[in-house]
Amino acid sequence: MTSRLINRGERLSAIERMLFRNSGGLRAVEIAEACGVDRRTIYRDVDMLERMGVPIAQQDGRFYINRDYYSATMRLNFNEAIALFLAVRVLARTAEQQNPHLVSALSKLSLTMPEPLSSHVNFMADWLRSSPVDRNFVTTLEIVTRGWVERRKIKLWASLTRNGEVQAREFSPYFIEPTTTGGLYAIGYDDLSQRVRTVKLEWVKRAKLLDETYEIPGQFDRRPYLESLWVGGQDERKIRVVLAFPADVTPLIRERLQHSSQRIEILEDKRCTLSVDVSDWREMLPWIRSWGAQVEVLEPLSLRQELAGEAARLSTMYAASARAG
Repeated sequence: MTSRLINRGERLSAIERMLFRNSGGLRAVEIAEACGVDRRTIYRDVDMLERMGVPIAQQDGRFYINRDYYSATMRLNFNEAIALFLAVRVLARTAEQQNPHLVSALSKLSLTMPEPLSSHVNFMADWLRSSPVDRNFVTTLEIVTRGWVERRKIKLWASLTRNGEVQAREFSPYFIEPTTTGGLYAIGYDDLSQRVRTVKLEWVKRAKLLDETYEIPGQFDRRPYLESLWVGGQDERKIRVVLAFPADVTPLIRERLQHSSQRIEILEDKRCTLSVDVSDWREMLPWIRSWGAQVEVLEPLSLRQELAGEAARLSTMYAASARAG
């Protein structure tokens, strides 16, 4: 912004936007230069914004917007509002953990819609509100999100290994990505392993926001983390998963892209094998389970043993029910 904003209303809106977008805050001289006015005018404008209800704080000579209390404004047309509603519904339906912020967003979204859509969206919000909430997960999500926005490191206590051991680590969140099976992952730099890795938020036992800041490397490529069904990227250590499907399922497997690394081999008996390289096979479990007896895990042995154990427990449970009946 280089030209002087003569209209004060326009300038107030510009200052509000600048403060909201700069998580590190801005000095009065920086705002004044951007708006083409002197610092005394900016101090009066900030005071006016505070009286208008914008939650502005000042620390070390910098002005900030308190995001915990700030409500951003957004203008949506009808079709955009519907698209957001459908996206929220998909996320709420598949999420492994309920997110009360989704409920709040739906309630506000209902105010932008005409009847009868408004009543329906509000009904969905009330319905989701009755679902149980894991407060530790919500707190973790809020802390990781804040670290992401403010570029601050986070200390995580998480069980990221298959043996369930909880380890403390400093983590720099680059972004958060949902999966199609309802999980939420933070992708960022892990100081403990000294590499970029994915951290499933549901595996975090505790999180703490640190004062130390970080920068995302200019060469970081987020595309590998966005294109995969099972989250993982080029900097992750990969595990080969090989699944076998019967002949009648082979056409379904061949016509769908399950993962960017997938390799499909058609066997002589018309069965097929699907091979993928993933960072952690635990995220694949819901998808594999959905195939029931139509899939056989060939690799790795740990995944095969996991599902064999589940099958044995199910067999024991149903056998006991049959005897009782």
